[in-house]
Amino acid sequence: MTKPALFAALCAMGGAIASAFGGWDAALKALIFFMATDYVTGLIVAGIFKKSDKSESGGLESRAGFKGLLRKGMTLVIVFIAAQIDHLSGMTFVRNSTVVAFVTNEALSILENAGLMGVPMLPVITNALEVLRRRADSSAETKVSD
Repeated sequence: MTKPALFAALCAMGGAIASAFGGWDAALKALIFFMATDYVTGLIVAGIFKKSDKSESGGLESRAGFKGLLRKGMTLVIVFIAAQIDHLSGMTFVRNSTVVAFVTNEALSILENAGLMGVPMLPVITNALEVLRRRADSSAETKVSD
């Protein structure tokens, strides 16, 4: 396969995957960024600070890291499912609410990791994230009960 053909095939696959997730928009980019940041900060907490609550020793453990990757993969599966529900219903609410909820969860996990590293937490950030989490939870509950 020539380089242009390989490039075209990779672009087509990337486009199809992005489309299946509801588009490569700011929300999906943010989720991927937050997921990667959470994973890296988790590795730092375990590998350098030895304070991970995911292993008995608090240090790096391949099984814990693999479980983390599986959880993140399942997060993407749930976003995919939400995008498909939106596609069937002609809405964008389910996917966007799902992404916001997961981004908020990842942000809280990053803050927890920062706290384990000894970084002081600003109450305004933790409070704002809690408000976002409550809004996402209440929006999801409202739509489910409708």
